[in-house]
Amino acid sequence: MADTAGDEALYPIAVLIDELRNEDVQLRLTSIKKLSTISLALGVERTRSELIPFLTDTIYDEDEVLLALAEQLGSFTPLVGGAEYAHILLTPLESLATVEETVVRDKAVESLRKIAADHNSDHMERFFVPLIKRLTQGDWFTSRASACGLYSVSYPHVGATMKEELRAGFKQLCQDDTPMVRRAAAGKLGEFAKVVEVDALKNVVIPMFVNLASDEQDSVRLLAVEACVSIASLLNKTEDKELHVIPTLKTACDDKSWRVRYMVAEKFTELQKALGPDLTKNELVTVFQALLKDNEAEVRSMAAQQIKDFAEALPTSSRETVVMNNILPCVKDLVNDTNQHVKTALASVIMGLAPIVGKDITIEHLLPLFLAQLKDDCAEVRLNIISNLESVNKVIGIQQLSQSLLPAITELAEDTKWRVRLAINEYMPLLAEQLGVQFFDDRLNALCQAWLVDHVFAVREAATNNLKRLVAIFGSNWARASVLPKIVQMSNDQNYLHRMTCLFCINVLAEVCETSLVEENMLPIVYQMAADQVPNVRFNVCKTIHTICNVLKTAQQNTKSSKNKSGASGGGSKLSGAQLSQMKGVLDKLAEDADVDVRFFAAEALQAPGVSEATRA
Repeated sequence: MADTAGDEALYPIAVLIDELRNEDVQLRLTSIKKLSTISLALGVERTRSELIPFLTDTIYDEDEVLLALAEQLGSFTPLVGGAEYAHILLTPLESLATVEETVVRDKAVESLRKIAADHNSDHMERFFVPLIKRLTQGDWFTSRASACGLYSVSYPHVGATMKEELRAGFKQLCQDDTPMVRRAAAGKLGEFAKVVEVDALKNVVIPMFVNLASDEQDSVRLLAVEACVSIASLLNKTEDKELHVIPTLKTACDDKSWRVRYMVAEKFTELQKALGPDLTKNELVTVFQALLKDNEAEVRSMAAQQIKDFAEALPTSSRETVVMNNILPCVKDLVNDTNQHVKTALASVIMGLAPIVGKDITIEHLLPLFLAQLKDDCAEVRLNIISNLESVNKVIGIQQLSQSLLPAITELAEDTKWRVRLAINEYMPLLAEQLGVQFFDDRLNALCQAWLVDHVFAVREAATNNLKRLVAIFGSNWARASVLPKIVQMSNDQNYLHRMTCLFCINVLAEVCETSLVEENMLPIVYQMAADQVPNVRFNVCKTIHTICNVLKTAQQNTKSSKNKSGASGGGSKLSGAQLSQMKGVLDKLAEDADVDVRFFAAEALQAPGVSEATRA
């Protein structure tokens, strides 16, 4: 082949051979990724007769290269001449499906499943099913594990005799001596169950499911729980579900392995939907209670996450009764759980029970639990409660909420631990949006302003960023009335850190406030602080002026663009000549400052679009 490298028709294959023999893995990987281009150059006939056999013979490479090859072959059907010749791709993919590296095998199986769609019934029986049989009978567990993923894509497209053979083959894999194969079969059992006939489901697949659900390996049993959802949804009669699914589900709920019980908890709402309202009421409620009281925190945590969805999906006629008699007692225990992950999971969903049980029950039974969690030592628990206040607000109203929950929020806002103050600080805009401007000004605004002068920088920074979000919610008029007085006060504070916070506030507010407020009220404060005795304040003055210039320039451009689209004359908010002159004068003075950092930032601000244009003028 090397002797014919000069032949234009053979050149791509020759180059590919050289590159695949190269010691550089990256080069080999690159060449594999160019296979589609090489195939187009060769044409479909030479791709079938030369390229595919060559690739089949070279499956000995690094895992990374084999993974790329397995992926490429999955989209090769058009390059070998279409669906009629798709079976040619089965040979190299079969080899890839037997390699030791799991990711390569999985990718090969994925490509085989794609190519299966290109096989008609005749080719499926002649080429694809024999491949499945060879993999199923393979000496190495790798091939048998790969075979599990191919049964469901071939079963619907073959005749009755072949279907019987496929059911027998899958049963064989479910009883394999190697746990890895049984695990693969358990993972694909639900998929296989969806394509078999109803009689086969009851007589063949369900016995497989029962055996896998009682396997000695917990890794197999937990995957059988996933299949439980598919099987339950496929059985139409409640009696069949009760007979074939409920016993296995109850056994899994009492499994000695916490991982199996965890899987039951994770899939619980899916099982609830698949089993229907009658079985939910009669069977699943007690199972769910057991999971909420499980000995392992991981299981309780996962079950707690399902509480809201489980309660919502209960039959309307019995929902309130079940929640009050069966769910709420467990919730009360979980509020005081010793594990913080359990309490955190509960806090993320407990507020969602309020719309389900209504106003009276929420006030009487749930509010005390909310208050208890708001005082929890774990910050995540408190934050999950705060972030879901809106759902409770809609049920009990702002008056009740303020009387019950806001005192606890106020207590957290003044907590001695700065991380607690920081956490609640970041949720203030959310509270503000939910509670409204009047309530916020009356009860929470003072707290937000107090954080601006907190002794911890992280809290001050968060409070500054909150102002931006609050102004975006309440508007510039609110900023003028409620925020500006505090900014003026901080600009004259004796503590230079507070004066710097004043500048940080102006920086972020300039982006969301009306430009008139920035020009008329904020810029004068900045100019005044240019004479501050502390260099850190002075160079932050330069940075603030730079920011304001950029903001006003952008506002001017946006206004001009908007006016032009509507056919009006351009223009918009724009610093007057006197304002530009004053701004330039302040920066010129700071550019000659004794401090090197002040001079640097002043020079940078002088290059801002608005100021530099004024300089040139």
